[in-house]
Amino acid sequence: MAALALSLACGLALEASVPVANAAAAIAVAKLGTAVVTRAELSAALHHSVPQLEPAGALVARDKARAIIERWRASGARIVFTNGCFDLLHPGHVGMLEAAAAQGDRLVVGLNTDASVRRLKGPTRPLQDETARARVIGAMRCVDLVVLFEEDTPLEIIRALLPDVLVKGADYKPEDVVGADIVIANGGKLVLADLTPGQSTSTLVAKARN
Repeated sequence: MAALALSLACGLALEASVPVANAAAAIAVAKLGTAVVTRAELSAALHHSVPQLEPAGALVARDKARAIIERWRASGARIVFTNGCFDLLHPGHVGMLEAAAAQGDRLVVGLNTDASVRRLKGPTRPLQDETARARVIGAMRCVDLVVLFEEDTPLEIIRALLPDVLVKGADYKPEDVVGADIVIANGGKLVLADLTPGQSTSTLVAKARN
């Protein structure tokens, strides 16, 4: 009960607090007499259980992603978020995602839906639908979760998930990164990752057509 009360007091949702309480109880009953559960013991138990929540790189709904992230955070994990259309995965995307993953313990990728991509890129895009794009992104070892968003920007999903680190490409100016102010105000940080020169989906499409 103490673990449940503490989790709720720290701002975790009930669905995220219950597994913390259960893990603490399991540790306590395994000890003789009056037992104290240490932070290290609880962190290890939660970290062991988290990978069973979803397969690595799984595509999940926003609400479910938030619950999973709260469990990761309860185990001490540092949550990283980046986003994009990721229409045709190329070395530039791979480098960006690997750089993002290096900033923390868990990488969550926000992926524009098909409707969102069409509004941003035009009627001939995306070349791959959202299910295919999510599967390709999710297959990368550095990606832990993929979450779709239908808005033109990731503002609402960033507000919902509140990552510890927001990563975008170095071609952005800090003041132009959507959601950076929210992350920073919540105690997180913005990282602008170096990009691979000459790599873009538009370039690949143009080459294929010529």
